[in-house]
Amino acid sequence: MSSNYRLLSVIFFVYFMAWSFSFSLFPIWLSQEVGLSGEEVGIVFSINSLMALFIMPYYGIFQDKLGLKKTLLYFIVSFMLLIGPFVNYVYEPLLHNYFYVAVVLGGLVFSFAFLAGVGVLESYIDKQSRIANFEFGKARMWGSFGWALASYFTGLSFNHDPNLNYWLSSIAAVCLIGLLFFVKVNLPNQDVSQPCFVSISRQCKEFMEITGLWRLSVFVVGVSCIYGVFDQQFAIYYTTFFATQELGREYFGYLTSAQVILEAFAMYLAVKWVNKLGVKSSLLLSGVLMALRIYFSGVVEDAWGISFLKLTHAIELPLMLIALFKYINMHFEAKYSAMIYIIGFQFTVQLMASILAIIVGGIYDQLGYALTYQYLGMIVCVFIVVSCFVLKADIAKKNLV
Repeated sequence: MSSNYRLLSVIFFVYFMAWSFSFSLFPIWLSQEVGLSGEEVGIVFSINSLMALFIMPYYGIFQDKLGLKKTLLYFIVSFMLLIGPFVNYVYEPLLHNYFYVAVVLGGLVFSFAFLAGVGVLESYIDKQSRIANFEFGKARMWGSFGWALASYFTGLSFNHDPNLNYWLSSIAAVCLIGLLFFVKVNLPNQDVSQPCFVSISRQCKEFMEITGLWRLSVFVVGVSCIYGVFDQQFAIYYTTFFATQELGREYFGYLTSAQVILEAFAMYLAVKWVNKLGVKSSLLLSGVLMALRIYFSGVVEDAWGISFLKLTHAIELPLMLIALFKYINMHFEAKYSAMIYIIGFQFTVQLMASILAIIVGGIYDQLGYALTYQYLGMIVCVFIVVSCFVLKADIAKKNLV
């Protein structure tokens, strides 16, 4: 196994550990520490998504132009370094006094570091995997292990000091800088990683004209986007199944850790599952599992039931992520791979989240979480049926870069 595989696996591990420290209990921090309402939490997520929307197209275009160069990754890590001091000295005080200024600034920092940054890291390592001949899923599973390790401690550290987790994110960023330095940039014979200096508007126009992109967008909008909105405030709902918020936060940390450990193993196995089931079938199956989790989260009435449903995420995400990269590799040109993943998937998820987060947040306040989840689950089911007809069937193809 190449040294780059080992280094990139560790980078995944540390990056997702930092992300988990910041975001595992982010909705709980907003609700129970800062004191925001469900609608205000929805506004925070909506603005976060809007900020990510502005950043993602540039990230996608520049990463495809940079290819395997690490410039953009260093840029992302520089914002991760800011998380601890920013949340403690800028973000939280502004949320109390200048709410909308805070959410805009927070949206920018969180998007540069994580919400848009994760797409760059994943697409970069996907490109590396094709050059170094290792399966992307085998590296990505270490990201799940990193999230799991951090999640195990987030509930405890939150109860000790609600802001401690954000400082831990900054510490993890310091480690990433050192790791990135040792990653080798092995270019193929045709060096597609050399920047081709064309205009951003021309690149966007070419992207929008990619044949078949709308087919993937139907699945992303109707399944992935709604699932993402459902998951935003799930942590708050989960704590309502316990006698105290402190106990709920602690168990949510333990549960998330267990879920992500299972997810890591599933990420390793998902490569075989997708190859056996087929790419399109795997995407649809991940959507069915998501719909079931959303709907039944509004039906179960005890902590055991809601915890079991949370664990199903360990199968949904690996299936969808591995199948998505294989679908992109199978049906689109390699030179657009980063743009399709970052803009066609990540950008679209954030776009719909920015629209739906406030609306769904208000519905939570009016109807409660349980009934809202049932409605969302039924909507996802409709889009899964539509996706059966619009997603392209599998073909034999291999993109190199």
